[in-house]
Amino acid sequence: MIDLSHAENQVRCVTNFQDLVSTPFSGEINAICWARELTGDFSEIVKKVTLSENITTIEEEELLELQLSEQGQLAREILLNDFRLLKAHGASPVLNVIRYYDRDNDYPFFPTDVYSFHVDRSPIPTDTFLCTYYGDPSEILSNSQGLQKVLIPEIREELRKLYNGADEGFESFLTEHFFDLHYQARPDAHTTNLGTGNLWRLAVDHPESKVPPCLHRAPEEKSGLYRLLMIC
Repeated sequence: MIDLSHAENQVRCVTNFQDLVSTPFSGEINAICWARELTGDFSEIVKKVTLSENITTIEEEELLELQLSEQGQLAREILLNDFRLLKAHGASPVLNVIRYYDRDNDYPFFPTDVYSFHVDRSPIPTDTFLCTYYGDPSEILSNSQGLQKVLIPEIREELRKLYNGADEGFESFLTEHFFDLHYQARPDAHTTNLGTGNLWRLAVDHPESKVPPCLHRAPEEKSGLYRLLMIC
């Protein structure tokens, strides 16, 4: 079960894939959750995959070739079915085993890696889908509890020093370097853990969006477990 006590106005839960993709975002609701209790041993898949990088992509063909126990096979069938559902919807799902993401050390006062609360942006209408099957899940934050980092005076001043150009080009500079996509949780903010097994659809910043984009971040790998994540 997931705790939505701090996200009742942001999240809508559904019980099947069709409702997940067809339920409209509206008002403050910018996250739809297909809440699921999955069967199978997803840890076995993580252990059987040959990890070559910090983030290793598992292709469907490789998934099919894995020699798995009965519980591992049940987990694989769920993964393959999610691949099929998302592809039929027109998405391009990617399944990753994640040790950790690279940290952004270019700007110590303003990291722009995925551990920072951020929104996704697209020039065309689209949504972000994600599911953590094993390991630490992502988190979301209601828009009212996040503050765009480029509006924080001390951060904005540092960004102006970094930019060091004409005033009229400053906002374009923020966009081109993706600084405007990142947010800081307010001191009294409550984050929502997305849980394992649940398939989520998050609102993206695009020209036709009728709701604010969903603030989300990757988890710190505190458990020491490698993460099995499908995202598109």
